Amino acid sequence: MYENKKVIVIIPARGGSKGIPRKNIRLLVNKPLIAYSIETAKNSKYVDDVIVSTDDEEIKFISEQFEAKTIIRKNELASDDIPLDPVIYDAVKKQEKIADFQYDYIITIQPTSPLLKTYTLDKAIEKLAITENDTVISVVDDRHLSWGYDSNLNNFYPLYKKRLNRQYLPKTYKETGGIFATKKEFLKENSRLGNKIDLIEIPIQESIDIDNYEDWWVAERILKKKRILIKTDASYEIGTGHIHRGLAICSRLTNHDVVFLLDENKQLGLDIVENYNYPYLTHKNYDHENKKDNKYDKNDEEDNKYNDNNHNKKYNKNSDLLNKIKEFKPDIVINDVLNTSKEYISTLKENNYFVINFEDIGEGAEKADIVFDALYEHQIPLKNTYSGYRYYILKNEFYYQNPKEIKENVEEILITFGGTDPNNLTKKTLTNLLESNYNKHITVILGLGYHNTEDLEKEFSNLKNIEIYKNVKNISEYMAKADIIFTSAGRTMYEVASLGVPCVCLCQNKREISHVFGNTENGFINLGLGKNVSNDELLNTIEELINNYKLRKEMNNKMLNIDLKHGFENIMKIIKDIYKNR
Repeated sequence: MYENKKVIVIIPARGGSKGIPRKNIRLLVNKPLIAYSIETAKNSKYVDDVIVSTDDEEIKFISEQFEAKTIIRKNELASDDIPLDPVIYDAVKKQEKIADFQYDYIITIQPTSPLLKTYTLDKAIEKLAITENDTVISVVDDRHLSWGYDSNLNNFYPLYKKRLNRQYLPKTYKETGGIFATKKEFLKENSRLGNKIDLIEIPIQESIDIDNYEDWWVAERILKKKRILIKTDASYEIGTGHIHRGLAICSRLTNHDVVFLLDENKQLGLDIVENYNYPYLTHKNYDHENKKDNKYDKNDEEDNKYNDNNHNKKYNKNSDLLNKIKEFKPDIVINDVLNTSKEYISTLKENNYFVINFEDIGEGAEKADIVFDALYEHQIPLKNTYSGYRYYILKNEFYYQNPKEIKENVEEILITFGGTDPNNLTKKTLTNLLESNYNKHITVILGLGYHNTEDLEKEFSNLKNIEIYKNVKNISEYMAKADIIFTSAGRTMYEVASLGVPCVCLCQNKREISHVFGNTENGFINLGLGKNVSNDELLNTIEELINNYKLRKEMNNKMLNIDLKHGFENIMKIIKDIYKNR
C-alpha cells in the first residue's frame, strides 16, 4: 500500500516561457504562479519530496522560499523542443543520489496548473497504489461534435456516428498536463508511460493550464472567487420576498461560489430554489420542536415573519444550522431572515465569517459587519447599517421594462397584495373598485399564501372585465400594463416605483406603516393601515385618481426621478470597500 511507498513530485519550470514571459514567477492574485503547485504537492499526505527542476536562478530562489527542493538542469534540457521525459528522469536520478534512497512513485505536476487540488493529487496517488495500474494521467471530459480533415480528399468528415446533445455523446478525454503519475520501474530517459494506464477525470476548473494571457485571466478570476452562503427561507407564512432577494443577488454573483441554506421544513423555499436550479443545503430548524410555543397573530404577516425566523429564540451553538455553515466553509454569510440574535451573529463572527444581514430588526444586527435595510429608513441607524431605497435590489425582470407613459384614460388597474394578504385587502379593494365609476379591465394577482382564492373566484370571476391569477412569474409585465396599482407597503412599492405606475398603498400591519418609502414625495398615495381604511375613503381615493390625469402624471414623474436600478451596485461597492479593509 501507499503508506510504505516513497513518493516524489517533480515540478518542471523553465525560465524561458514564451507565451507569458517569466510566467512561473509572476504574481497570480497574491503569490507566484509556481507557488500554487508547490503548495498542492506539499500539502499531500503521501508526498515525501517536492522538487522543482529549473534552469533559472530566480525560479530556484522563489521555489525554495516556498520550501520546495530544487534541481538545476543543464541547458540542453531547457530548450523549447525538449520533451518532459528526460527532464523528469534527470531530476529523479539527481535527487535519489542526494537522498540516498529510491522512490517508488514519480509524480509530475505542471507549475501552470494553479487550480489543481491536493485532494485530486492524493486520489491519483491512491489510484496508482491500490490498483495494478502502472501510470495514472489526469484528464478532462472533452466530448464534442468533432470533425476531422482529409488532406488527400480536401474535405471534412464527422468524428461521430450520430448528432446528439453533448451529455449523450460518448466520453472522450483530453490530458490536462496537471498530473502524470507513474511507478518508478517505468521511468526511462525517454518515457514515463507504463503498460497499464488509468485515467483520473478532474473537474474542468482544475484542468486549467496557463499557456496564454486568456488562461491567466480565467485562473485569476477563479482564484478570486469567494464562497458565499445565503441563509434565507420562504413559506406561506413569511412569504417569498426574502428568497427572491437572494435569487436576485445570486444571479449577479456569477464570479463566486454561492449556495443557499434553507430550512428543510419550509418546502416553498426549497421548491423555489430548485426551480431556479441554484445549489442549496438544508438544515433542521433547531427550534422546530418548540414552534408550538411561538404564539403569534395570524392576521399580521410581518409578525408571522418575526416569529417564524427563530434566530432570536433558543439559540444553540451546536445547532444543525451552524454545523451546515461550518461544513460549507464560507468566506461570507448573508442572512436574510428578518431578525437575528446576538448569539447567532457572534458565533458566525467567531468563525471569521464576513457577515451581511438584510432588513435585520433583531439584536444581532449590531454584531454584523454590514446591515442593508431598504424598507426601514432609520433616522439614527447603527454605524454598520445602510438604509433606504438605494439598497433595494430589483428582480431582474424589472430592468427590461420601459418606464410607464401616463395616458389620459385609465384602462387597466392591477390589484396585488403580496404573498398572503392576511387582511384580505384584495377583496376590499376590488369591491370598492367595482362600486366606483370605473368599468374597464381589472387584473388581480394573488400570492402563494392567499387563502381566499376559491371564495374570490366564486364571487368575481363571472365578471368579464376581471381576470384573476395566482403566483405569476412575470409580474413586471402586468405592472407595466397597469395605469394604476393597488398594493401593500412592502417590497412591491419599489418595483412599482421603478416603472413609474401611479400607486395606492394599503398597509398590511403596523410594521408596514414604518416603511416610509411609500409616501407622497416618492409618488405614492398611502392610506395607512388597510383594515382601518373606511370604504368611503378608499372609494374617494379610487375615483380621484382615476379622474385626475395631472395627479397621476405627477406621481409618475416623482417615481421615475428615483434611481432604483443600481441597488446591487451600491451594495457591492460598500461590501468591497469594507471587506477589503476588514
